[in-house]
Parts: sequence; C-alpha cells; structure tokens
Amino acid sequence: MTQQRYRDIAEWPLMGTALVFLTAYAWQVIGHIEGRQADVLEGVMWITWAVFAADYAANLCLADNRKRWFILNLHELLIVALPFFRLLRLVTLLSVLHRTVGETLRGRVVTYVAGSAVLLVFVGALAVLDVEQNAPDAKILTFGDAAWWAITTITTVGYGDLFPVTPIGRMVAAALMMSGIAVLGVVTASIASWLVQRVEENTEAAVELAELPVRADVRELLVEVAALRQELAELRRERQNET
Repeated sequence: MTQQRYRDIAEWPLMGTALVFLTAYAWQVIGHIEGRQADVLEGVMWITWAVFAADYAANLCLADNRKRWFILNLHELLIVALPFFRLLRLVTLLSVLHRTVGETLRGRVVTYVAGSAVLLVFVGALAVLDVEQNAPDAKILTFGDAAWWAITTITTVGYGDLFPVTPIGRMVAAALMMSGIAVLGVVTASIASWLVQRVEENTEAAVELAELPVRADVRELLVEVAALRQELAELRRERQNET
C-alpha cells in the first residue's frame, strides 16, 4: 500500500478520532469533571493519542523517502512525543482537519475559512480556559469569558478586558493572533482572485461583443466575393462558347 492510498483510507477515521478527542476534552474542561468520569475522559483522550501515534508510524513506514518525510514532518513527531501537553493535542486535531479539507477549490474557500475560524475560536477558548481557570489572579474563569477573549484575539482587536496570565495561555494567544492574520489573508486573497476572474470574464465578453460586427461584415464580404467569382466563371464560359 502506498502512503497516499493509506492517507485516503485513514483520513475519515482520523477525523472521527479527532472529533471524539475534542468532545472529551471540551466535556472535561467546561464541565469541571472529577473522579471516575474524569478518569474515563482521560482514558478516551489517551486512546485518541495512541491512534494519532499509530497514524504517524504508518505514514513514516509507507513514505517513499522516510528521511525526507521525517524531516518535513518534525512538528507531527513533537505532537506525538509530547502527549501530556493538551495544547499540542489540539494542534494534532487541527492538522487532521486541515489534511482532510485543506485542498479545496476556490468556490469552497469561504466555507473552509468560516469553519476554520469557528474551530480555532472554540479550540482556543477551551485551551485557554483549561490553563487559566485555576491560575492565581486569573481573568478568564468561564467558557463565556474564554470564547469572548478568543474572538477578540483571533480578530486582533484585543480590548484588554480579558487576558491570559499563564505562559501557556499566552502561547495560545499568540497562536490565535497568527491564525487570525492567516485567515484574513486567505479571505483577502480569495476576494482578489474572484475580482480578477470577473474582470477577465468581462473583458473576454467585451472583446467578443466588439468582434461581432466585424465578423458580420466579413461574412458579407465572403458572400460577395463568392458571387463575383461565380459571375466571372459564367462570363468565361460565355466567351469560350462564342469562340
């Protein structure tokens, strides 16, 4: 089996695994789950990590050039090798989603960008709430606060009413700000591409319309030339008959 064939087969199971992880993680963070239920959710997240680790090993084994693939995908190795950092697990989730729907046509880019923005806000809110809610002097204590903070951060507005106080929370903030810039860049590029396409289409249509009278005149000239040729041929035949 080739690596591409494996990726085609595994992408939807990985998507399901990523959604299971996101659900368990959100339940644990928002619900403040403790005791046996917390152990169950933690076990579910460990199982999803094992699936991602197996996926990484399969991709490495099936790669045509393992050394090159290993070097180009060091970030995936770090994510798998450091399973205790939940933020990195969320990066794994985003990478799976990007691999599933990243190759999109321009006509679907709006849907892709909107879905990515919503996912980034939700994931960023969960991540910052997880590390901030129990920190001393924390400003972000509820999911509502975290969602509002994530929206203002990803749009690079930053009102300053809510802000992370932990190092990991600030790392999440930096990632959200860079993601917001990237999403805005995709939107701008898509709009520019759409405008260029419309201008080209209108230009081609205008050229075709401008050429219509010219084409009609050419057709009339061809008809007249054909008639003149026919008359000349008849005159030649008459002269030959007279001689």
